[in-house]
Amino acid sequence: MYDAVVIGAGHNGLVAAAYLARAGQSVLVLERSDHVGGAAVSERPWPGVDARLSRYSYLVSLLPQALAADLGLATELRRRAISSYSPRPDGSGLLVRSGAPPHSNWAAFSALTGRVAQAVFPTLLEPLVSRDELRARVGDDAAWEALVERPLGEVLTKYFEDDFERGIIATDALIGTFAGLDDESLRQNRCFLYHVIGNGTGDWDVPVGGMGALTESLAAITSAAGAELRLGVEVTSIETDGTVAEVRFAGGAVTARHVLSNAAPAVLARLLGEPAPDPPPEGAQLKLNLLLSRLPRLRDASVDPREAFAGTFHVNESATQLALAYGQAQRGQVPGLAPCEVYCHSLTDPSILGPELREAGAQTLTCFGLHMPARLFAREPATAKAQAIDSTLRSLNSVLAEPIEDCLWVAPSGEPCLEARTPVELESELALPGGNIFHRDLLWPFAEDEAEVGTWGVETAHPNVFVCGAGARRGGGVSGIPGHNAARAVLSRSG
Repeated sequence: MYDAVVIGAGHNGLVAAAYLARAGQSVLVLERSDHVGGAAVSERPWPGVDARLSRYSYLVSLLPQALAADLGLATELRRRAISSYSPRPDGSGLLVRSGAPPHSNWAAFSALTGRVAQAVFPTLLEPLVSRDELRARVGDDAAWEALVERPLGEVLTKYFEDDFERGIIATDALIGTFAGLDDESLRQNRCFLYHVIGNGTGDWDVPVGGMGALTESLAAITSAAGAELRLGVEVTSIETDGTVAEVRFAGGAVTARHVLSNAAPAVLARLLGEPAPDPPPEGAQLKLNLLLSRLPRLRDASVDPREAFAGTFHVNESATQLALAYGQAQRGQVPGLAPCEVYCHSLTDPSILGPELREAGAQTLTCFGLHMPARLFAREPATAKAQAIDSTLRSLNSVLAEPIEDCLWVAPSGEPCLEARTPVELESELALPGGNIFHRDLLWPFAEDEAEVGTWGVETAHPNVFVCGAGARRGGGVSGIPGHNAARAVLSRSG
């Protein structure tokens, strides 16, 4: 009989296990893969090439500094000096340095999001408050209305007359989220909110050593606290009476007072024998990992590629282009010229490259394509994937002075160093339903009904089963917040 069984050794599961074990609980972590980390891993995709890439998730914003300090997490997070570079259709571009908005409206909008971030972010490690209470803590009704009550497209139109700039800002609302800027569902608003509140600033940092360094450090902390970790064990079912649960897997079973699921809510429902969510989760992105022999030259010769690629490099992401791609995907078509964004991890952190690659001037690129929903890849996944890669490379090449293909490093096998991951592949490899990187649509970071006030946003219909992954309220991203909150919920229940 364990005090707690944690399903999944992703970063949130490890955080939950560490907190529980430190509190003196007996904890078992079961992981279906042969390594820890889930989506937060570093891997060498090409045999014989010493490049350790953050294969899935790649930047950190939402991990609270207080949580990292509390756990003794040693991973260094480096701030990027460049916020973004965005090529314009005329061949020029907009370079934005971190902390230096290019004009007064941009600065005013950043101040608006900052006011919300500073009020909302500290609440993410606390029990849930009501909508009205959180609005009162923000203390700015105009800012609250703009980000929480009305479609995001309205406030962006108010602050950004330039279609080009409006799109640059809007992309934070569409990462992994299939929505239009004016959708009444406000999915885009929720995605945007989580992208701009991290640590009260919204800055996105580079994990030194790659994302795997972060989860390996968490695994060491968890083991040192006394938690037991078993790899290669896939849970097949959970049965609970609300007091004791039996967790079954191939070849055995264990009992526990509490179960914490780092799997997606749809997966947890299946394990419990409950109905699948309707509608099912759906991801909406294409991820490309590239290793280059050198950075490509830009059409905008006034900008050094080392600066342009050091931040987020926005490609064909004007508001009009985003809307066009969204409409094409809604009609079941792979966007003709995929909006995407790119950044170079190795410019900020060259440690992910071996000595030979560093000496040769090699660089990594991470490319994230928008409006690539899982539905596009469901019927003919290989054909759709090839179309999506082609669309994304053509999009990137449209702003370069030379084809990106000419800059790819070639592995000893003769294979160009480029790999792609579609939502269908994310479901297969990581058990993300529909390839949704947030496990499901993101939820507001407040209680949406009276019964939720004072809870941790991790509870289920079963008193001793909790969600400790990205599908929790206040989930998504690399944060550790759901893991912390699930541990707090268990500890408060066990007295």
